[in-house]
Amino acid sequence: MLYIGNHTSSSKGYLAMGRQTLKNGGNTFAFFTRNPRGGKAKDLNPSDIQEFLALEADNNFGRLVAHAPYTMNCCAAKEDLRDFARETMADDLRRMEFTPGNYYNFHPGSHVGQGVETGTAKIAEILNQVLREDQTTTVLLETMAGKGSEVGRSFEELKSIIDQVEREEKLGICLDTCHVWDAGYDIVNNLDGVLAEFDRILGLDRLKAVHLNDSMNDLGSHKDRHEKIGMGKIGLEALVRVINHPALRNLPFILETPNDDEGWAKEIALLRSRYQ
Repeated sequence: MLYIGNHTSSSKGYLAMGRQTLKNGGNTFAFFTRNPRGGKAKDLNPSDIQEFLALEADNNFGRLVAHAPYTMNCCAAKEDLRDFARETMADDLRRMEFTPGNYYNFHPGSHVGQGVETGTAKIAEILNQVLREDQTTTVLLETMAGKGSEVGRSFEELKSIIDQVEREEKLGICLDTCHVWDAGYDIVNNLDGVLAEFDRILGLDRLKAVHLNDSMNDLGSHKDRHEKIGMGKIGLEALVRVINHPALRNLPFILETPNDDEGWAKEIALLRSRYQ
């Protein structure tokens, strides 16, 4: 089964997100746990969550992929920013347990001149502080395009973080097609080779979700500019190969394309028509 949906607004609650997902033709979705620029999360509504869980079960949803705010930088040089990251992630993981068994995705962060080795160590330190033995949520490190001082531009950098985390069984990877393309991984001409490299370094069992996006930029540009499906440098045929690949086809696919609900519905319908 193709589990696909788009990144939707969480402002109206879980039930509204679920209903909009179904209207768009999807059966999974992503959402920000709070304002993407940070700040306090909205209070959870228990009745809204219970109604959503019933809707989710009735419609065979795939795993949800919550997204941490962009301002959460676990390897920031300033300790107050790292305190914010630590407190935000810990709070988000507590809240995620109201919808158990799902995914919490975050950008590893930017080392801002401290170097990758220092950056990965700082990210792992926070993960060691917030991951709990009893949590059902899997925390996903996202593959990054490598702009500026981003950590996570290579599979090796992600592996370095995981290797320093005590509860590594609570970690997975979210592969962003735009990001890996912009980082230099040729998923257009050598998808099998890229996934073989992923398997060698990280293990395909770590790969839990895919952000399915086209890219405005050429291979290895390190720019991170998403494009609508089939309108960028990756192209429709390569993205169809992604959703049909034996190692990927059962994962949740999340569209983060520059679209509205009408546009996402068209993309979902197009991709469903090409799923084998």
